[in-house]
Amino acid sequence: MKVNSVDELKATVKGCAEIGESVKVTNPASFRGDPIDKLVYNAVFADTAEIRGTARWIIKSAGLDLGVWSASIQGLYEAMGRGELRDYTVPAVNIRGMSYDVARALVRAAIKNNAGAFIFEIAKSEIAYTYQKPVEYTVVMLASAIKEGFTGPVFVQGDHFQVNAKKHKENPEKEVASVKELIREAVAGGFYNIDIDTSTIVDLSKDTLTEQQRLNFEVGAELNALIREIEPDGVTISVGGEIGEVGEKNSTPEELAAYMDGYNKTVADLGGFTGISKVSVQTGTSHGGVPLPDGTVAEVALDFDTLDKLGLMAREKYGLCGAVQHGASTLPDELFNRFPTVHTGEIHLATGFQNMVYDSANFPSELRERMYKGLHDNFGDEKKDGQTEEQFIYKTRKKGFGLVKEEIWTLPVEIRTALGTELEDKFDFLFKQLKATDTLGDVKSYVKSKPVTPSLEDDIRTS
Repeated sequence: MKVNSVDELKATVKGCAEIGESVKVTNPASFRGDPIDKLVYNAVFADTAEIRGTARWIIKSAGLDLGVWSASIQGLYEAMGRGELRDYTVPAVNIRGMSYDVARALVRAAIKNNAGAFIFEIAKSEIAYTYQKPVEYTVVMLASAIKEGFTGPVFVQGDHFQVNAKKHKENPEKEVASVKELIREAVAGGFYNIDIDTSTIVDLSKDTLTEQQRLNFEVGAELNALIREIEPDGVTISVGGEIGEVGEKNSTPEELAAYMDGYNKTVADLGGFTGISKVSVQTGTSHGGVPLPDGTVAEVALDFDTLDKLGLMAREKYGLCGAVQHGASTLPDELFNRFPTVHTGEIHLATGFQNMVYDSANFPSELRERMYKGLHDNFGDEKKDGQTEEQFIYKTRKKGFGLVKEEIWTLPVEIRTALGTELEDKFDFLFKQLKATDTLGDVKSYVKSKPVTPSLEDDIRTS
């Protein structure tokens, strides 16, 4: 599917789109066939920056013509904070591998449920080990929406844009500067939703909650200020904060108050600008779950009472969309219907879908074994003392997708279709359990994020 020139790339849309200073899709049904598949493949894997960048520009430009664009969910979350919407929880899905097909499965489930409020996301760490930079990731998500006939804003999010505690202690300015660099890259790449995680530098040795949270809210507000400086005209990027590191002790209302009061004061001191729209809390989960020696995942005692108190407080006192729940994809199915009832504005889901792909009978066993071998070859030094083979594989296999990125992307169509159907069924289940169905109307009413016109020159330069 790789093309050898820009002219050959443009020829793939002959008869279904006209390319000039922008792209006019003349036959949408035809464009959604082989042309979009070839465009997105070359946007990721073409041999030259000129071809990759041109493919990305065509996809984004065609998306604008078809009513598909990268947007901020800010307006919807503000409406949640004002109590103007019924209770539902927006799913945010981290996609680590086979990204086009996984995203398409999510879009199909959204269309089936008349849903417009859902988020594609990728964390700072995932960008590195899955080899998916923001400029690429956004285009793949847009292409998935185009392919499946979705219309409307597409929400792409940078998850856990995190300050490393150890590096911050050694050199605060350098570590904060590195996160700022990532933010600039993300915004330029079309990420108009960004979760800042400075909860890592909460200092529990301090005497008061305000002092414990001080670095969290001060550095978070500093990063928030940068986002406001560089966001495109007509776009108010949705920014998230976090008060408790996932996997540590559960958050409290007192901690939330100390963080939010400090955050809002810091924002005011910096001159005043739109602050965060949501806040992530810790309620007993951990990212990916806790693997037992046999490789199964330990049962989680999720504290819904804490989540309820914090979510209600976030909405009623601070006007946020509610609390955000991380580390939830490996929870038992019977728990998901509770999140909308406890003021959970957004829920982050990642490892469970990764596990579905790895463990599916439709996934080639030979490829799986090669991926596991690659984990030992590339990340064997991450195996901890006393860790079983099953625990090591479970904790590191998220990094396997990057090792075989193109191979897993180009698995035989029947395999990708079967895996996509399995994922679609799970996404469909989650939309219903989270009460996130029939949200297209809310998105149309409250999301005012303007489309950003793509630049061919920038797309080539950043490819």
